Amino acid sequence: MSGELTLIVEMVTVLGAATTGGYFASRLQQPALLGYLLGGIVVGPAGLKLISAEGDIQVLSEVGVALLLFALGVEFSLKELLRVRKIALGGGSLQIILTILLGGGLAYLTGWVDTVATAIFLGAVLSLSSTAVVLKSLIERNEVQTAHGQVMLAILIVQDLGLGLMLAVLPALTQPTEAIGIAIANALLKAVLFIAGAILAGRWIIPFFIRLLAQTGSQELFLLGILVLCLGIALFTSAIGLGIAMGAFVAGLMISNIEYADHALDRILPMRDVFATLFFASIGILIDPGFLFANIWILTGLVAITMIGKATIVAIIVNLFGYPLKTALTVGLGINQIGEFSFVLAGVAQSQGLFSERLYGLTVGTTAATLLITPFLLKATPSWLQWLEQFPRISSLLQSNNSLHLVEFEEELTNHVVVAGYGRVGQPLVRMLYFQGHQILVIDNNEASLQTLRERKIPYLFGDASSQMVLEKANLKKAKAMAIALPDPMATRLTLKRALSLAPDLDITVRAHINDEIDSLYQLGAQEVVQPEFEASLEMGAHLLLNLGDSTYDVQQVVNRYRSGRYRDILPERAEYWGATNLEAAIEGLQRNWYVVHPDSPLQGLTLAQSKVRRLTGATIMAIERNKQLYRYPTGEVMLEAGDRLLVVANPKEHIIFANLLKGEP
Repeated sequence: MSGELTLIVEMVTVLGAATTGGYFASRLQQPALLGYLLGGIVVGPAGLKLISAEGDIQVLSEVGVALLLFALGVEFSLKELLRVRKIALGGGSLQIILTILLGGGLAYLTGWVDTVATAIFLGAVLSLSSTAVVLKSLIERNEVQTAHGQVMLAILIVQDLGLGLMLAVLPALTQPTEAIGIAIANALLKAVLFIAGAILAGRWIIPFFIRLLAQTGSQELFLLGILVLCLGIALFTSAIGLGIAMGAFVAGLMISNIEYADHALDRILPMRDVFATLFFASIGILIDPGFLFANIWILTGLVAITMIGKATIVAIIVNLFGYPLKTALTVGLGINQIGEFSFVLAGVAQSQGLFSERLYGLTVGTTAATLLITPFLLKATPSWLQWLEQFPRISSLLQSNNSLHLVEFEEELTNHVVVAGYGRVGQPLVRMLYFQGHQILVIDNNEASLQTLRERKIPYLFGDASSQMVLEKANLKKAKAMAIALPDPMATRLTLKRALSLAPDLDITVRAHINDEIDSLYQLGAQEVVQPEFEASLEMGAHLLLNLGDSTYDVQQVVNRYRSGRYRDILPERAEYWGATNLEAAIEGLQRNWYVVHPDSPLQGLTLAQSKVRRLTGATIMAIERNKQLYRYPTGEVMLEAGDRLLVVANPKEHIIFANLLKGEP
């Protein structure tokens, strides 16, 4: 078979295997990257032997590396970095340095690696986390705008930026010991001169070049020009000893701030995805499952040490920068994996002779394992922290905040409106209340967003709104009303539950993040639940109806009917929608227990409204199981019968009170 056809066959084989692996990984709710690795293993020398480790795919994978780093450079946001510069530049840089020193130092002192250069390279591999996996998990859980989500992304941005410097400097460690200093100085000098030239070119030459391509109106020419720019600069940096990846990353940075950056990224993404898939699959081709199984205990130990050690380093740093311990732990457990770009560094180390085949295999296996664990860990962390809060001493540590402070706040503040969350939803709400002359108390833990409150002398509490201590400071018992506009769904539920435990009669309006939350928030005691997307659809619908000739009165009646019906008339039409809500997701992070209504229980024969369960105990009945049927979110008219099993959410003290009420005990 001719060489050209051999290359095509290899590409089709690898991409087909990667597509199949990625499909099954997605169906199992795992990162597609793991499927690509598995596909490479299946068709590689350790599997079906369809592709050799030295095939042409390895050459094409270099293009994948270049396009990955190029897209990373284009997507890099200096504006986002500066917005969170304190934790990003300070905390992110410190995390990288400490991980290299501690990770590499431990490996060297224990004799696991035999040279300082190898130890430093290994520490650098461990220091990087997975932007793709973490960001995907945050988006799926609606946590991008939360305090821990913003800190995670800030540190990840600095890690991405640090990757470019590592790629430029670390290869110099392969030089003889006496020449390492000079080699690093030369590498830094080359990098500085190259970056200086890139800045000048990015200011004067590249925009002119890109503008000429755009003016042709040809999408093909535009794509070809971007591709030549990326690979051309990558080849140049490779020729001067800085590596392909460094050049591609800087090429992306050069066009990241010009007007055509988004269009360039849009055109290059399909090619990046194809060649990046080849790169990750080529990593899989090099993995020997037999070797991993033979070293399973070593691999398990490496995964445990890596994830625990990295989580500890990150959590300590975040806490030292003034964030609550709960936020610090969430961030530490969220970015304690090894990232996909560590494959690039490990590949460089192997090509430079610093990583043996055994060390490379264990590094790749550890990276893949941590990426596999991360989505589960991110999902389990809130529930784990909630469980820890059952213990008084640990709870006080988790909820404590050394930065907690008050501004223009009176101890006996009364008849005020408490607004939890001062973000995209909370800020307009606060402005509306302020200009209408209402007394306001804002709760938020984002220092950067509170400057306006200081200028207006609006009282605020700096802290976590779901913290029992912070809510107690808010004097909820004497408040007129409360609005919860937090970006974190779990924090929203916890804040609502804890606020009502302090002030059972408080009128609370809550922002829902997705439609499945609406009924559960009402059940937890919210007086009103607002779903922004549905409110937007109501406003758009009202505007259209008015333009179509409907009277103002009729339009108001329609909108009010949809609101009073909790949006049910405009929710997706599914035959079993009501009651089909994911109950487990709705009560995630809340302490729940099942109770049985016995015939002699004083609650037997009472409706939920008559039982006054929430007012008397603080607990909430989320579901009733009767005759093997589960009734979710029962209304106040539902009567409790003997034999009913009740799903109750409450804190430990409230569970005890509810159990006593159910038994008729004082």
